[in-house]
Amino acid sequence: MSLFEQQWQTYRTVLEHDAMEHRAAAAATAEALQAWLAERPAHRSPPSLVDLGCGDLARMADIFRTLPLDTYTGLDLTASVLPLAARAMGEAPFPCTWQQGDLLDWAERPTPLAEGSKPERVDVIHSAFAIHHLSDSQKIQFLRGARNRIKPDGLLLWVDVFQNADDSRETYLDRYIDRVRDWPALNTLQTKAIIEHMQEFDWPAQRGTIETIAAQEGWSWRWAWRGSHGSEALAVLQPCSLKNASTP
Repeated sequence: MSLFEQQWQTYRTVLEHDAMEHRAAAAATAEALQAWLAERPAHRSPPSLVDLGCGDLARMADIFRTLPLDTYTGLDLTASVLPLAARAMGEAPFPCTWQQGDLLDWAERPTPLAEGSKPERVDVIHSAFAIHHLSDSQKIQFLRGARNRIKPDGLLLWVDVFQNADDSRETYLDRYIDRVRDWPALNTLQTKAIIEHMQEFDWPAQRGTIETIAAQEGWSWRWAWRGSHGSEALAVLQPCSLKNASTP
């Protein structure tokens, strides 16, 4: 079995046993999307959606496929998952594009158009359980870049794990690792691999702090859903005036 197959088998086990509350997160995301669409003026053209860290779309394909989208773009750092995502999406009634790439690179990409022109903007940015792999400074870069890539009335849906306001990274990891050790159906090697991954790559944003930073970068913030374990959550962000912008 290849390294990818081993990692994906572990991921699928976590997903199938809903250990990270993917079902509730997906339902909350669908509700937030439908509410935004309901408020969207009828004369507007169908929205474009970019899914950063799309994975295999096991939980989200059925939701996305029913949306009145103009285009869907699925981007993931792991190229091997993109055919799985395409298969899950199936025959969508809108064009789908699949890209191997880094979500921070996408946010900071100046423009696919001519040099010096304004960036192409999208209506909806969705990212689930991916942004917490960025460092604190990279999260600021992401929020700043995504603010430049989204339309003025757009929507950023950020599903992820978050630290409590009084957490340090160490206290967060200790608590979450204790939880991982109780996850069902994982063997010893899988549990060890998840813990090692968390210790090396997980840098969840701290509630309160990240809301302040988002406001400074021109985002309004609303918690649309919080999981029962106090870590998983859905944040709904929309462009607003910059709080750190200088006044003329």
